[in-house]
Amino acid sequence: MASNTPTTPTIRPEVSALFQSVEQAFTTTSLGENRWYLLTLAALVGGTEPLLADQLYLYIINKPNCQQSDQRQKLVRTLRETLVKLVSIIGVCKPLEGILAIAKVERPEDRDYSFSRKDWANNSENHDRGMDWLRKIYTHNTDKTLSLFDAHKDFRWISTEITYGLYLSDRQVVDDIDTEVVVLVGIMIQNLPLETAWHIRGSRRIGISLEDVKTMMDCVRKVGDFMGTKLDRIPSADDIEKEV
Repeated sequence: MASNTPTTPTIRPEVSALFQSVEQAFTTTSLGENRWYLLTLAALVGGTEPLLADQLYLYIINKPNCQQSDQRQKLVRTLRETLVKLVSIIGVCKPLEGILAIAKVERPEDRDYSFSRKDWANNSENHDRGMDWLRKIYTHNTDKTLSLFDAHKDFRWISTEITYGLYLSDRQVVDDIDTEVVVLVGIMIQNLPLETAWHIRGSRRIGISLEDVKTMMDCVRKVGDFMGTKLDRIPSADDIEKEV
């Protein structure tokens, strides 16, 4: 007779080994103990494995500091905000797959019903907040970069009001470093050389050390190798250092 007891979701050994490898690599950095999973989520979802978001969630909630519902709710807010920000970098479909994969393994008592963009409006405050963050990343390159869209003003507007205003400048859940980790990884995993260079440079400008940027990029390659994703167009951090 079949049991009515729900099956406890398990973590695949090869996936767990990948997570352990990235987590261990971050212990050599100044990036803190939690940003490894922002990188891992961004790389998996930006690559070919958004459905492994559930495996990452399960891996993290097995840790001693994630045994209470309020701790898991805080975690899912962070993972969700990572995925929301990734919408502006990789499009909406893969982040949707990721958050729905997580939702399938969440316990009812661990769900968080907050709504971070409930009161958002495309107004001058949104514009100013977006431009402030954009200028921190691009500094003296800001005007030149935006001028690339003089003949394509829709993309300039999307960049300032939506990508940076709605998505990347929001600080209700994650901070500046968290955001730039997600952006750099989400771009790099797509094998995009120009924007990867811009955000290697941006990461350095907001205070991430050269060695930590290199470690992050090595970890993206670990995840890329796991997925079979080619990353053959990416500049090195050393190549970009002169632009910082």
